[in-house]
Amino acid sequence: MSIVLGILTFILIIVSVFIVLVVLAQKSKDGGMGAALGGGAAEAAFGAETGNVLSKSTIYAAVLFFVLAFALYLGRIYESKHAAAAAGSALPTIAAPAAAPVPAAAAPVAPVTAPMTAPVTAPAAPASEPAKKP
Repeated sequence: MSIVLGILTFILIIVSVFIVLVVLAQKSKDGGMGAALGGGAAEAAFGAETGNVLSKSTIYAAVLFFVLAFALYLGRIYESKHAAAAAGSALPTIAAPAAAPVPAAAAPVAPVTAPMTAPVTAPAAPASEPAKKP
C-alpha cells in the first residue's frame, strides 16, 4: 500500500507543477505574466484556440489534483488505522518469570544518620570604613 501511495504522491507533484506552468502560460486580459512568459509561444503551438486549450487543460489538471489529493488522504488514513491494528497483535505475549524469594540472611540495613551539630555560621563581614577625603 505504501508503494501505491508513494507513486500517487509523485504524480500529485507532477500535476501540481503542470498546473503552475499552464496557469503562467495563459494570457491574461491585460497581457500580464502570460504574455511575458510565452503567451506568443502558446499561440504558435496551439493556434487560434490557445485560450480554449489552456483553459481546458487547467480544468482537467485541477480536477485530477483534487482527486489525487483526496485519494492520498483516504489512503493515509487507511494505512495508519491498519498499522495501529497490526502493531497491537505483532508482538507475542510473554509471561513474566516468578520472583525469586529473598534470602533470610539479607536483613534490611538501617540508614546511617549523621550526629546533629550546631549550625556553622559565617564570620561577620568587617564594617567598611568611610571613604577618606584628600
